[in-house]
Amino acid sequence: MQRSDGRSADQLRAVAFEFGIAPHASGSVLVSMGNTRVICAVTIEEAVPRWMKEQGVTGGWLTAEYSMLPYSTQPRKPRDIAKGRIDGRSVEIQRLIGRSLRAVTDLEKLGPRTIWIDCDVLQADGGTRTTAITGASLALAIACRKFVREKKLNAPPMQKLVAAVSAGILNGQAIVDLNYEEDKLVTVDFNLVATEDSEFVEVQSSGEEATFAGSQLDEMLALGRKGIAESIAAQRAVLARLMVTPSSS
Repeated sequence: MQRSDGRSADQLRAVAFEFGIAPHASGSVLVSMGNTRVICAVTIEEAVPRWMKEQGVTGGWLTAEYSMLPYSTQPRKPRDIAKGRIDGRSVEIQRLIGRSLRAVTDLEKLGPRTIWIDCDVLQADGGTRTTAITGASLALAIACRKFVREKKLNAPPMQKLVAAVSAGILNGQAIVDLNYEEDKLVTVDFNLVATEDSEFVEVQSSGEEATFAGSQLDEMLALGRKGIAESIAAQRAVLARLMVTPSSS
């Protein structure tokens, strides 16, 4: 199947990472998947949420916030503060980001601290949630190195890398890493989050006024796993460079 942007069914959009994009963050990455661009920044707070203290929960916490900047879409997207509330989609996505990163983080090693992961979409062309998770994983890995180097932590709490990718069924065929045009047309939406050792964190799949067969689910899963392996390889390449050239973030 030839797609509108020339990619094959199993081909990701070009992925790129620019680190140190937010100097005041402990780790930050501008991640690009094709024309989707997201800033992911990690900071640490020497405190835990009140509910942890009240319930006597030990260790630390990791949480995420997600937003689409007004100029990331056409037409302009109003800021949540202008509406007086966070929209349901943003809440869903930031919870997904938080779950994905907590799944690969040892919160006991973190101690009584909170890691904040902020993901801000600069430009949206499909797959903002999956791009945010992939970028946040790399930003957290960079931040954990810095926490240990600065002796804020004895050992990095992040245990493994994680990434995410979208897939779908378009004209009866499974494709991976949907752009906005494809996202509007697919009859099935699929999002996969998995770790570098191929363990699943989350699988989301739903028909858009349609049903889908088990064989199609298997196809999307296979494409998603291949795409995640490629995204984690790209993360690993950045981390390998940072081992030679220390990050300024």
